[in-house]
Amino acid sequence: MATPVGWSQGGSGSVCLAFDQLRDVIESQEELIHQLRNVMVLQDENFVSKEEFQAVEKKLVEEKAAHAKTKVLLSKEEEKLQFALGEVEVLSKQLEKEKLAFEKALSTVKSRALQESSKKDQLITKCNEIESHIIKQEDILNGKENEIKELQQVICQQKQIFRKHMSDFRIQKQQENYMAQVLDQKYKKASGTRQAQSHQRPREK
Repeated sequence: MATPVGWSQGGSGSVCLAFDQLRDVIESQEELIHQLRNVMVLQDENFVSKEEFQAVEKKLVEEKAAHAKTKVLLSKEEEKLQFALGEVEVLSKQLEKEKLAFEKALSTVKSRALQESSKKDQLITKCNEIESHIIKQEDILNGKENEIKELQQVICQQKQIFRKHMSDFRIQKQQENYMAQVLDQKYKKASGTRQAQSHQRPREK
């Protein structure tokens, strides 16, 4: 007998097996009842003894009672089967819901991971750009420092040359002042001599 739709083999498999077995029992009982009825019809057509008739009738009553009892058991087993199928359906829906939730969460995690990876790559690229820029700036600063050192050396040389020129200028100035003083003294002396001579000439007359 085929497994009912929505039914899975597992812990409730015994319920399904019992259900099939009870159905087979009912079919056998119905077949037996049908045969007994045929016997009774034949007995009506052919004369039988009272004892045989009563025995057959008793057996028929017993089979009907057993048949009714089996139907009750079958009904109970059907209820159990339907209940088990209902539980399976609920669990299947819950599992599907949890599966969808898990897939959604997994998709979100993957998306965040990709975003974080992209941000990380962007930060690494930005850091590399900054580092490259810093290296360039350091090279420029080193070049400027070398230029400053060269200019400082030039300035220092110019200062030395200037000091030397100032020293030579002072010496020259001192020499010029000295020569001017000597010339001035000579001039004054010569002027005094001329004045003295001019005073002596009128007296001689």
